[in-house]
Amino acid sequence: MSSLNGYILVRLQAIVIFILLNLPQNIYSQTSILDSLFSFRTGTTKTGNALDIITKKTGYNFTYDSRLLDVEKKTVMTFSNMNLRGILKSIMKNDSLVYTVIDKYIIISKAVNPPAVLTDSLSRQKSKSITGLIIDEETKEPLPFATIGLKNKRKGTVTNYTGEFGLNIPSDFYSDTLSVSFLGYIRRDIPVKQAYGNYFTISMKREFISIPEILIRTQIPQEILIKARQAISRNYGNTPASMTGFYREGVLKKSELQTYSEAVLQIYKSSYSATLQGDQIKVYKSRKIENINRSDTLAIRLKAGLSTCLDLDGVKNIFDFISSADMADYSYRITDIVTFDEDAAYAIEFEQHENVDLPLYKGTIYINTTDYAILNVEFEINPALIHKMKDTFVSTASHGFHTWPVSVRYTVSYRKVNDRYFLNHVRGDLIFVSKQKKKLFNTQFRVFFELAITETDLKNVTRFERDELAPIHSIFSKTITSYDPLFWGDQDFLLPEDNLLQALKNMKVRLQEFSNF
Repeated sequence: MSSLNGYILVRLQAIVIFILLNLPQNIYSQTSILDSLFSFRTGTTKTGNALDIITKKTGYNFTYDSRLLDVEKKTVMTFSNMNLRGILKSIMKNDSLVYTVIDKYIIISKAVNPPAVLTDSLSRQKSKSITGLIIDEETKEPLPFATIGLKNKRKGTVTNYTGEFGLNIPSDFYSDTLSVSFLGYIRRDIPVKQAYGNYFTISMKREFISIPEILIRTQIPQEILIKARQAISRNYGNTPASMTGFYREGVLKKSELQTYSEAVLQIYKSSYSATLQGDQIKVYKSRKIENINRSDTLAIRLKAGLSTCLDLDGVKNIFDFISSADMADYSYRITDIVTFDEDAAYAIEFEQHENVDLPLYKGTIYINTTDYAILNVEFEINPALIHKMKDTFVSTASHGFHTWPVSVRYTVSYRKVNDRYFLNHVRGDLIFVSKQKKKLFNTQFRVFFELAITETDLKNVTRFERDELAPIHSIFSKTITSYDPLFWGDQDFLLPEDNLLQALKNMKVRLQEFSNF
């Protein structure tokens, strides 16, 4: 064991021992803080200010459904030796609210009766949604692509680019726990029964691991990458899985949305050990908005978005920057060690050597310090050489135009459930510029696509029939308009960001729905 691994292991053991030794006291303090007596002499103030005052005095932060509280409403913050529960009731003036303490957070929510547990075959189909916003506790900035999932089940989603999420929870998962994770932050756990029917703004606290620089410098990043590659079968499994995922892609010309597609997919994920069988996709339900008319002289379309999502599972289709055949083309350095869930991860930056003239990648890969699982990768094609890939990403039917990429960025993440890692989220953001011959000005296009895995099953996994397969190597099918969030029913889907949702609402075109390409 290296000195750095030993340091981290000792640190984590110390944390665990500290928690175990203090558990009874913590439980007592968490159950008693609401009954502890406090005095405040602030007088009339806004409800939001009142909560801030309580946080400063108690050290407990508030998580609440923003629809239930009017933070601008005036309240009287004058109390003498009153328990905190009574103070909150007086401030809120709402007897339907309940207060729960978890760690150093006080959760304010509306009392929700447990969903009836059904005994018929439809019990799994009866679900309630949990929605919310994930933000940085200090800066209040949203955290895009944070992972939200059931702690003991292979069901979850990710936040969109503005930190919002939605997740449908079947009634028989009522006793589970909602777990929120983001690299570099302390994990948040909230009981499902507390989250039902509420729109929570969930704040995440950044955690810094103080590691001496000399310990980081003595590690050899290439050795860590080799260990990560060797541990793939152990970490990601040698049996296939059945996955449900939500896919979306869009093309914006300047700031105007031209096309937008969505689909709920069924994915056959083949084993991560050596196998001749590839992954498969079939479309359960999908739709598309077109905002292109005959007067448009310039339009572009994303090539093979579904296929690209499968290819970007770089643990299965080995990323070239961790491939033994290609690592010599890259330079590496460990830049940090960050928190993820209850573990730690190496942050390893990589970029191609200057003497390599092919367009390769640069970015950061995060690898678990204990089991060497690849957790997250953020990377882009070398901007200096990206022009050499001008015909790779999009299809354009516009004659007389020259189109080339100026930025291609990807993120890929994995989620651990019950000692096995699974593909969690894939996102691509591409920027193109198009110029008509003999014209002075350029037109910019932004293209994005992403896949979020919402559920994984390891039982009765079978491959799809040939006629069920989606044409993953073609441009995503053409179709819809006017946006209806009820279209997906009980299926989990990624919430459109506000600007994207407004663009969808502004489109004056026909809505079409389809289940096949």
